[in-house]
Amino acid sequence: MTRFAVRRLPRPLLAGALLLFASAAVAEPLVEMHKDPNCGCCTAWAEHLEAAGFEVAIHDTQDMRAVKLEHGLTPELASCHTATVEGYVIEGHVPAADIKRLLEEKPDVAGLAVPGMPHGTPGMETGRVDDYAVLSWRRDERTPAIFNEYTQ
Repeated sequence: MTRFAVRRLPRPLLAGALLLFASAAVAEPLVEMHKDPNCGCCTAWAEHLEAAGFEVAIHDTQDMRAVKLEHGLTPELASCHTATVEGYVIEGHVPAADIKRLLEEKPDVAGLAVPGMPHGTPGMETGRVDDYAVLSWRRDERTPAIFNEYTQ
């Protein structure tokens, strides 16, 4: 659209178009999260992602074991909730910044995991802060690698 054409748009239409363009430019991809319906820390993690710009679709399920098996998660990587975003698996309380880095760098990994439920991770803000690592893994190799570390 030429500069002349933009100036000739009615102001409400121009403002709406600019707002739509701006929100589309900064919106993060959809995260599909599976969790137990009674888990509050999972909901808090989803709120952390939403505050970082992600859209989160929450799917409550009573059979998290089946979800984890479907996504190729081993017990060593397991946490309370399992999510997917752009083909990657996100297991547990992974910080939004690490997910953004994953999506920018697009490494050849299956996903990211924070095994267990360490205190101080997003959604697990209990007043205590544990050291923890965000792990990545490849489907053809069962040994995870450290993607990022959080130490106090």
